[in-house]
Amino acid sequence: MTRFRKQDRQSNQADLAEQEPTVFLIEDSIALGILLKNRIEEVSPANVQLYRTLAHATAALQENRPTLAITGLNLPDAPDGEMLDVLAEYGVPTILFTATFDRKVRERFASAKLVDYFVKDTVDAVDQLVRTVVRLTGAGSTAILVVDDTLSVRAALVDLLQRQKYQVFDAGSGTDALKILSANPQIRLVITDFHMPDMDGQQLTREIRQTYSTEDLRVIGVSSSSDPFLSAALLKAGASDFVYRPYIAEEVLCRVENNIDTIKQMKRLRHLAERDPLTGLYNRRAFFERAYKILDGLKAGNAPGSLAILDIDHFKTVNDTYGHDCGDVALNAVANVLLTTAQERGFLTARLGGEEFVMMFHHRDSTQVFALCEDIRQAIEACDVRSEEAPIALTASIGVSVIHLEEGMDNLLNAADQMLYLAKLQGRNRVISDAQFCDA
Repeated sequence: MTRFRKQDRQSNQADLAEQEPTVFLIEDSIALGILLKNRIEEVSPANVQLYRTLAHATAALQENRPTLAITGLNLPDAPDGEMLDVLAEYGVPTILFTATFDRKVRERFASAKLVDYFVKDTVDAVDQLVRTVVRLTGAGSTAILVVDDTLSVRAALVDLLQRQKYQVFDAGSGTDALKILSANPQIRLVITDFHMPDMDGQQLTREIRQTYSTEDLRVIGVSSSSDPFLSAALLKAGASDFVYRPYIAEEVLCRVENNIDTIKQMKRLRHLAERDPLTGLYNRRAFFERAYKILDGLKAGNAPGSLAILDIDHFKTVNDTYGHDCGDVALNAVANVLLTTAQERGFLTARLGGEEFVMMFHHRDSTQVFALCEDIRQAIEACDVRSEEAPIALTASIGVSVIHLEEGMDNLLNAADQMLYLAKLQGRNRVISDAQFCDA
C-alpha cells in the first residue's frame, strides 16, 4: 500500500482540510487507539481523530460529521453500545471493532446499518479493519455489476454494496448486463441472479467467459431456489462463487471482498511474472507474447512497423569503473526513458537481458520510427546519472529493422541486431536503420 508521508499532509493544509476524509476512532484503549490511528494514516489519506468516551465523541459530532467512524461496543460512559445509536442518529457510516460480538449483539445493532464489524481477537482483525477503512475513505473503488430482473431485490443488493463504497452498476436482464460490461471495462465483479426471463445466470456467465477471463472478471451467482444443483451448474459455466438466498449481508460482503482480493492477487502475480525485477519493463517472455500479436495485427491490416534493439554503450566499463550499483542506476535510467516514451507515444518495449532493450513500433513508417528512436537516444544522452565520484556519461546505440510481413520474428531480430552492430561500428551513440540502405 502507498505510504502517506507527513510532509505530504502538511504541504497544503487549506486544501487538505477540504479534501481529506475524516475518521472518528472511538476506542478506550490508548495503546490500541494509537496503533490503529498510525496504521490507518500510514496507508490512507484519512485524518484520524481519536476519542476515548461517548461524551468526547458526541461533542466532536456536533462540530463535524466524519466520513467514517470506528467504535468499540463498550466505552467507559457507554457500556451497552450507546455510541452506535448516537452515530446512527448523526447518519455516520460506522465500523464496529469489538471484543465480543454474538448473535444477540448482532440482532441488537442490525438496525444501525453498520458498514462492517470486526472482532478484536481475530488474528488479522487489524489488517482487515485497515483495508476496509482504506476502501471506504479512498478513491477509485472497485466496480461491480448487479444483475437481477426483480427491482426490489436488485436495489437492496445495490444499496448494500454502495454503503461499502463500491462503484455499482445494475441491470435487469442478461442482455443489458452484457451491454453495460462492454461499455464499462473497469467492472471487475458480476453478481447475477440465476433465474431471469431473457437469459439465465448460466447463459450469462458463459457469454461473459467468451470475452473475460477469471483473472479479469469474477462472477458470483445468486439464487433463492432450493435446487442444490444450481451452484454446480453456474460454477461449471465459469462462475467463481455462488450464494443461496436469503443470504446474510456479511456473507455476501465477505464473498465479494474475497473475489476482489483474488483478482488483485492474480494481477500482482501476473505483474511479477511479466516484469523485469530491476527495471519494471516487460521481460523477454512477456515481450514476445505481445509482439507476435502485434505482428499478426500488422499482417492482417498490411500495416507498417519496425523492430529496434537498443544497447547501452560501454556498459561493462560503467560496471567495472563505478560498480554494479551504478550499473543498475544506468539500466533504470534507460528503462525510465523507454517506459515514459512508450506510454506517451504508444509502442511496446522490454528488457531483453543485460544492457539490451527491445522496441516494437506499429502503424508507423520508417521515417517516423527513426525520428522516435533518435528522440530516445537524445533523452538517454541527457540523463543525469552520477556515481559518488563523478557524473557518468550515458549513451546508447540503436539498430532498427523495418518489419517485412512475410518474415518471422527471428529474422526481424537478426536484422535489427545487424543494424545495432553497424551503429557500434560507426562510433556508437547513434541510430542506424536498414531503411537508410533501402532508400539509398
